[in-house]
Amino acid sequence: MANDQERAELARFLGLLPHRYPFLLVDRVLDLDDARARTLKNVTVNEPFFTGHFPGYPVMPGVLIIEALAQSAAILALRQIGDAAGSRLFMLTGIDKVRFRRRVVPGDQLEMEVNLLKHHRPLWKMRGEARVAGELAAEAELSAMEVAEENLP
Repeated sequence: MANDQERAELARFLGLLPHRYPFLLVDRVLDLDDARARTLKNVTVNEPFFTGHFPGYPVMPGVLIIEALAQSAAILALRQIGDAAGSRLFMLTGIDKVRFRRRVVPGDQLEMEVNLLKHHRPLWKMRGEARVAGELAAEAELSAMEVAEENLP
């Protein structure tokens, strides 16, 4: 169980992501260390994408599950780079070995785990899994490049 200081630290890393509603797809950082991040996305029926995917049969789009994993990977990388984290962004450069194993629907809690495979700054490679109630929903290897904010157009 995280104490108040640990919860504040986890929330700080979540706040370093540049994403905001409706595109912030991580609700909580559960656990974070140098090699692994565990995060949570509560999937609710009022998510904007359910309006069109699919009317009467809401299913979370696979591309958004991968984006949630990518945001979790960015949190892990931000943890690694420490004090410079506030001036860095992570741009997704590749997605490999993607598999979708089950539907994600309203009411599900998407639990994500991302593990660092390798990094040689500015390049990062991680493996992520998304689970619902312990059942694998999606998995992928994610590659990203660290970019200083001042280098963006």
